Amino acid sequence: MAKKQHSKVRVMMLGGLNEIGKNLAVIEYEDDMIIIDCGLAFPDEDMLGVDLVIPDFSYLEKNVDKIRGILLTHGHEDHIGSLPYLLKMINVPVYGTRLTLGILENKLAEHRLLGERELVTVEAGATVKLGVFKCEFIRANHSIADACMIAVRTPVGIILHTGDFKLDVSPIGGEMMDLTRIGEYGREGILLLMCESTNAENPGFTPSERKVGASLDHIFMTNTDKRIIISTFSSNVHRVQQIVNSSIKFGRKVAITGRSMVNVVGAAVRLGYMDVPQGALIDISEIGRYPQDKLTIITTGSQGEPMSALYRMAFSDHSQVELTPKDLVVLSSHAIPGNEKLVSRIINEMYRRGVSVYHDEAVVHVSGHACQEELKLIHALTKPKYFMPIHGEYHHLMQHKELAEYMGMEANHIFVMDNGQVLELDKKSAKKNGTVPSGKVLVDGYGVGDVGNVVLRDRRHLAQDGLIVAVATIDIAEGTIISGPDLISRGFVYVRESEELMDDVREYVRSILQDSLDRGITEWTQLKGNVKDGLSKYLYSKTKRKPMILPVIMNV
Repeated sequence: MAKKQHSKVRVMMLGGLNEIGKNLAVIEYEDDMIIIDCGLAFPDEDMLGVDLVIPDFSYLEKNVDKIRGILLTHGHEDHIGSLPYLLKMINVPVYGTRLTLGILENKLAEHRLLGERELVTVEAGATVKLGVFKCEFIRANHSIADACMIAVRTPVGIILHTGDFKLDVSPIGGEMMDLTRIGEYGREGILLLMCESTNAENPGFTPSERKVGASLDHIFMTNTDKRIIISTFSSNVHRVQQIVNSSIKFGRKVAITGRSMVNVVGAAVRLGYMDVPQGALIDISEIGRYPQDKLTIITTGSQGEPMSALYRMAFSDHSQVELTPKDLVVLSSHAIPGNEKLVSRIINEMYRRGVSVYHDEAVVHVSGHACQEELKLIHALTKPKYFMPIHGEYHHLMQHKELAEYMGMEANHIFVMDNGQVLELDKKSAKKNGTVPSGKVLVDGYGVGDVGNVVLRDRRHLAQDGLIVAVATIDIAEGTIISGPDLISRGFVYVRESEELMDDVREYVRSILQDSLDRGITEWTQLKGNVKDGLSKYLYSKTKRKPMILPVIMNV
């Protein structure tokens, strides 16, 4: 069968646009499709009870026969976190560097998928052929080791997906980003640049991770009489390596707590991405054997997450670590937007216990994302024909668009997209053309997607105004009320102190029911609807509240 003439490459993001997290890119040409990254996001404050947010995979499920493979840029949650959920639906090979796949293996083991899916380890500089696509992994720097950009050679031109990156000319582990290779692609000609935008509003360059090392040394030097507890992102193995280095330098043993920290550090040490001398690491259960001032504890919980190790320490709920005034806690991270209150709550609680807290992030944290000058450098090296800013909220994407225009790009060659929007490209043109299904799928416990807008709305309703259940037994044939109505109130008013109101409500429900029966209404839906509507209006007039109302009417 002859191939279709003038086929176009279709590029779309199913997550990662107008939001932070759940990054997922799809590149499609005729009957071949590849996926780059498959991340998750954490729930907003109004997503009550929700644990995780993952992309909508329905488009991928529908096109499973086209998918040739999944390529991973690095091992952060917002890039690999939802992969186990996708791999339960589809079985395709996953390509990534050693540390990225090492972290992924822990996740697949939790989901009982380890050994059932094909994981292919690649190194920076390697090229894999997937259908019509040739995909090269290009070494990048980020706040986790083994990060890569991915250059995709398609039948109509080269697409460069940057993943997350920064330019660190003195990285802690590994080598500097491969600017030479990026420049070579730029000389050859890049059709589309897909570049991250997280720090597009920040001028200048992102400082090197080494800057943190000097600050840590100073903290250790000036707090020789304290046990030092440092909280950071579990995935930042370079940061953990520097904490270990400073601890060894000042004669301290290091213990690690927090499940994700133990998993990631275990993978990094096993695969050789961290250099930890024999005997430097001790188990958290052994900390009682050493003097307090000879210990460093590295922990999760830098975002104030309830149930994280640091949270449990702060609220005296940790099985091994009890915080005292002889402790110094260092928060070596930046509060993700939306987490400020959680972080503040932990800091306040630690101060109440007399614990010293160091949380000047300008000194003990640097970002893993490129600022404006680094983004300009990538634009200058790649000189793309078309540009799609990715990985950021709308204001980040627009700021990146302005930066690209400043670098000389024509405005109509820049595409600020929405999740699910399709960008079609051939050698000479690019345009938005249609959409594919995209959105948020909520994970609550073991339930994936069974919590939707209606359930969230009900949860918010219950949280804000509570619940009233009105129970009555009637005899439809006689048109009489046999018993009730009885009222059950949860989260609406304290019944013992509102007996008069509840008596009035009971009588009002009785009158609604009797009036309905007197008018010959016997349809259950209508009877319940009358009680619900009438009681809702009555309660609002009395209390200015709108609780959820559940009428339970039985016939004898």
